[in-house]
Amino acid sequence: MPLIILLVIIVALVLSTGYVVRQQHVAVIERLGRFDHIVGPGFHVKVPFIDRARDVSLMTEDEHMTFDAKTSDNVTIELDVSIQYRVDSSDVQMGPNSGVWKSMYTLTDPVSQMRDYFADALRSQIPMRTLDAVFTEKDTIAQSIEEIVAQKMHDYGYTVVATLITRIKLPKDVQDSMNRIIASKNNLESAKNDAEAARQKTVIGAQAKAEAMQKEGEGIANQRTAIAEGIRSSLETIREANLTPAEANQLFEFTQWVDMMAKYAENGSHTVVLPSDFREASSVFDQMMVASDDNTMRS
Repeated sequence: MPLIILLVIIVALVLSTGYVVRQQHVAVIERLGRFDHIVGPGFHVKVPFIDRARDVSLMTEDEHMTFDAKTSDNVTIELDVSIQYRVDSSDVQMGPNSGVWKSMYTLTDPVSQMRDYFADALRSQIPMRTLDAVFTEKDTIAQSIEEIVAQKMHDYGYTVVATLITRIKLPKDVQDSMNRIIASKNNLESAKNDAEAARQKTVIGAQAKAEAMQKEGEGIANQRTAIAEGIRSSLETIREANLTPAEANQLFEFTQWVDMMAKYAENGSHTVVLPSDFREASSVFDQMMVASDDNTMRS
């Protein structure tokens, strides 16, 4: 029995003497309630019942905070801010002047202290900007408040790693008004696009019509030129046959009359009336020639 008691005492002494510090942590050793030194990760030994090891995490912490502020155009907004911070371990070898020592002995609630600093920094930045500027300069605002708070928190042994404004919440009436403005702008832009498309369609249609009329005119002109060339060629052939001008004109008019009657018959008429005696028809041609001569003399 005494042996068992002795073993229990020895185990208790060993457990109270040895301790392990985890990775990304350090331990602040206090001796009789006073700071003594700082140790890093690994197995360590302390004086039983005299030394006390207090664990300090060096990992980055993430806090989400919400702040309200008023813009320069009197709009009260809420900002959700994500803050990443950690204990400064870059100077751990400095002991009482290190960031670990400051984080342990200078602040009881670092998160509340950071909240107050960030609230003060935001309320000094937001009132200088309009609502539109807050949205467009969100990253600039986050960087500005991070620099302000980081300098203050460094005196307490903390490093501010990053500050992000994750959301800007507007009052419902302001949000509805902005949505209406955006919808109106989109409708106006859509109307402008539709009008421009209609204008382009009209212009293109007019250009196409003008080009078609130009081509049609060129075709008519070419047709008339071809007809004139054909008539000129026919008259030269008639003159070469030693016909008088009157006979040539009469023959030409008769040919035109026959062509006209043939085309008339092709356009749906089944009966074509021709004179039984072309000597009577010649009187018609004579009358036409006389009318032509009279017109010539009058002109």
